[in-house]
Amino acid sequence: MENFQIIEKEKIDTLHFPTTDVLQDKEEIAKRLSDLDKVTILGNGDHIKVELFFEDDSTKYRVDTTVWGVTDARVILKQGIVLPINRIYKIVY
Repeated sequence: MENFQIIEKEKIDTLHFPTTDVLQDKEEIAKRLSDLDKVTILGNGDHIKVELFFEDDSTKYRVDTTVWGVTDARVILKQGIVLPINRIYKIVY
């Protein structure tokens, strides 16, 4: 995906995230959740890194990271860093 700035996962905590979803299509939202379930298994089992494409209140970002867990509303990364699910466009693994 073009126009996404690379960010280190440690800097995600400094970002501000709106409550609106970046995706509107129900199928895309369902695929995002399915992909998050898959990459959580890959992260916990094999420590495989994935690319998360997301947006805060002003900029689109890409981060290479391992997903350790998923709640109803957030993705949990290493070091307890969290990212709102509704701000994720795509997961590449």
